Amino acid sequence: MTTVVKGIKLRLYPNQPQINLLWQMFGNDRFVWNHMLAMANQRYKNNPASRFIGEYDMNYLLKPLKKEYPFLKLSDATSLLVVNHNLALAYQNLFQHRGGHPRFKSRHSAKQAYTGRSTCLVEAKRRLKLPKIGSIRTSKTGRLANGKIKRYTISHDATGRYYISLQVETEVHDLPKTNQQVGLDLGVSDLAIDSTGVKYGTFNARWLEKQATRWQAKFSRRRHQATVAMRQWNHNHKLSKMELNDYQNWQRAKMAKARYQAKIANQRKDYLHKLTTA
Repeated sequence: MTTVVKGIKLRLYPNQPQINLLWQMFGNDRFVWNHMLAMANQRYKNNPASRFIGEYDMNYLLKPLKKEYPFLKLSDATSLLVVNHNLALAYQNLFQHRGGHPRFKSRHSAKQAYTGRSTCLVEAKRRLKLPKIGSIRTSKTGRLANGKIKRYTISHDATGRYYISLQVETEVHDLPKTNQQVGLDLGVSDLAIDSTGVKYGTFNARWLEKQATRWQAKFSRRRHQATVAMRQWNHNHKLSKMELNDYQNWQRAKMAKARYQAKIANQRKDYLHKLTTA
C-alpha cells in the first residue's frame, strides 16, 4: 500500500443559479489574468529595465483590486491566487526560454475553467460541497472515499458539460503479482501482440468518426455563412451590431461536432484504460 496524489474527474450537474455563479467565477479568473498581464506589459513598455513583478507582489495587489471591482469577491479567494501563480510561472518559463509570451484569455474560448485550493467536502453519495457554490450534484463520489482533496478545478467544455477535476491524496493497493512475464509488440494493423500470440485490436469508432467529419463540414459551412450574414447586417445597420455567436444555426453545428468528437475521445480513453489495466 502506497500513498499517492491522483487525479479524479467527476461530472457536475449545477442548477441555474450555480451555473450563473460558475460563469461569474470563470470571468473573474480571466479578468485577473488579463489585468495582471496588461499591467506587466505596460510596466515593461514604460521601463524595459524594470524588474518583473512577482507572484507575491501580484497577490498583494488583489486586495485593492477587489475594492475597485467588488464582483471579484464572488470568487473563491484561492482561485485568484492560483491565477497569479500560473502567470508568474508562465513568465518564469518565458525568461528561461521554455515557452512563449503569456497571452490574454478570451471569453469566447471553447473551454472555461478555474482552479481553487480551498476545502471540498463530500456531502452525500452524489453531492459535493464547494466553496462559494455550496452543495452541488455530481456523478459518483465513491472514488473519493478515504481521500484528502488538495486542489480542485471546475471546467466547462465545448459540449456544454461541467466537470470537476480533483487532486486527491489517497492510499493505493498494489495489484497482486503473478510472477509471470509477457512481451508486447506494438503494430499497425493490431495495436499490440503479446508473446503468447494474443492480439489486441486498434480502437474502432467508424460510425462516430463519420458523423464527426460530417458535422465538421456542416460547422465550417455554417460558420462561413454566418460570417457573411453578420458582415452584411453590420454594414447595413449602424446602430444594432450582430456577433457570430448570435447565429443559432452555427451554434447547433458547433455543439453537435463537439459532442461527437468528445464521444470518440471518451471511448478511446476507456478502451486504452481497460487494455492497460488488463
